[in-house]
Amino acid sequence: MRSRIRKPPAPLDEDALYNYAVKLLGQQMRTEADVKRLLRRRIEPGETGAAKLDAVIASLKERRYLDDTGYAQDYAKLRQENASFGRRRVQQDLMRKGVQAEVIAKTLDAAYEGVGEEELARRHLERKRVRKPANEKEAARVARLLMRAGFSTGTIVRILKKWDVDDSALAELETAETDEDESRA
Repeated sequence: MRSRIRKPPAPLDEDALYNYAVKLLGQQMRTEADVKRLLRRRIEPGETGAAKLDAVIASLKERRYLDDTGYAQDYAKLRQENASFGRRRVQQDLMRKGVQAEVIAKTLDAAYEGVGEEELARRHLERKRVRKPANEKEAARVARLLMRAGFSTGTIVRILKKWDVDDSALAELETAETDEDESRA
């Protein structure tokens, strides 16, 4: 069986590159880094390709088709309201998408101002239909679920304490919390 090797797409001129970028943005919201990554496959290598890419990106920004700040604000709002994700998870997702650290910090400060992390974590558990853990293994599963959702260890411990989870399981989590705090310092 022969494998098919894909031929790279033909390089696009500046107008075609702009139209391709608009088409990409029409399909879904994208960050500047994401659009650049997708457009790089459609330009010729070298300085002329890079100049075309920069011109297209500048034109998209000028027309406000490309706005990382607006993208980050919408993304954080949707993740907080619909998925009930914690601040850390949204921060990691935005970093992975190529949004600048300063934009992320400002956006998250505004989005999570006045939002109780514990209440958000409880909403997340409710959304996932998680019940009170009956044993240590289930408590660890709940803790991992909340960590993946971006909640702090302190919040997780408080929720599990209110559920009267076994003290040995909580001690392990609190140890992990102090290790986490030391690694940040």
